[in-house]
Parts: sequence; C-alpha cells; structure tokens
Amino acid sequence: MPKFLTIGYGDRAGYERLAPALREVAHSHDEKLRHDGALMGIAGPPVQLRNPDATGLETSDGAFMSAPLPVAGFAVIEAADMAQAVRLLSLTPCAVAHGVVEIWPLQEAV
Repeated sequence: MPKFLTIGYGDRAGYERLAPALREVAHSHDEKLRHDGALMGIAGPPVQLRNPDATGLETSDGAFMSAPLPVAGFAVIEAADMAQAVRLLSLTPCAVAHGVVEIWPLQEAV
C-alpha cells in the first residue's frame, strides 16, 4: 500500500480555540491512526545538514524553511491513494485546530 509523509503545522493559539470536546475527538483520531500502524511524532528542534561534494560535514540549528505556523508534528501513514490519505487525516489536531497538514506521497527511490 502507498505511504504518505505528513507534516502538521499549528500553534497553541489555534489549538486553544478548539472546543474541548473537539480536541478529544482529534486526539482520539490520532490514537486510532497510531493503533492502525501510523508512525506519528511531535516535532522537536531541527538540525540542518550539509556535506557539499562530500568534502565536509556542516550542521546548523534551526529549520531551513519557514512557514506562517510552526511545524507541530510528522506522520507516515499508509493509504490506497491521496483521497484516502486526505480522509484519514481530516480529523487530526492540526487539521481541525486552525492549522494545516501537508500530505506528501512517498515514491520509491530509484
């Protein structure tokens, strides 16, 4: 079955705007996704890695890209297609808490 990488963006203000009952629905939904095999996690602080021409490793703290909302978490899910992936993620906390979820199809490396 195809795999999809998801990136959830959201902030505390959006999360706190949700009714507590809807927060519980969203967290229960995430728990069901994990139970069904999704690999999910909260985003920690990133490190950028470079090794130009394999001549020397360079690292720096912080994200390479910026977005209006901070990265909140990541997941890898399996779904038959993008439409099913969208349905599976439609009730996750970032999707319902005034954030956004990106869904990236993972293609096999050649």
